[in-house]
Amino acid sequence: MASLEVIRGELADAHKDTRLNLQAVLEGGSLTPEQRWGVAVACAFAARNERLKEAIVNEAKKALANAEPVIEDARAAASLMGMNNVYYRFRHMIGKESYSTKRPGLRMNRLAQVLTNKVDFELVCLAVSAINGCEMCVQSHEKVVIEGGLSEDQVHDAVRIASVIHAAAVGLES
Repeated sequence: MASLEVIRGELADAHKDTRLNLQAVLEGGSLTPEQRWGVAVACAFAARNERLKEAIVNEAKKALANAEPVIEDARAAASLMGMNNVYYRFRHMIGKESYSTKRPGLRMNRLAQVLTNKVDFELVCLAVSAINGCEMCVQSHEKVVIEGGLSEDQVHDAVRIASVIHAAAVGLES
């Protein structure tokens, strides 16, 4: 069972910035611990590196008194955005009005059945959508979290975490 510190140590010198950023983005900032670790866990799932995912989940369990709902929501968000980001990115890229009028027909009940809270779940979805490069989803989730009372600083910190988690997965694979 790899710790996040071990993972950081495995990043080659070419990834020194990522190694340093991985520590920095997971400490402090404008996010609550639940938001920070929810984003980190979901982004580790989205980044698809098993060892990084395991380390991030273990750190979340250590950092949060009630980690399981946060981890389960993060897992659900990563999966749902894996589906939605592909679908909505296609609709955006193809640019045909005819596709925009079609009903997606994709089940997304979990979006309404969160274990933590709706705004935090949307923030996690935004971060995963940033990794997956879906402009429509990023814009949609950003609007919901801002209207839900989160700040642009919180959005910014969530996307910073997403970018560094993704970079760490790339670094571990290279």
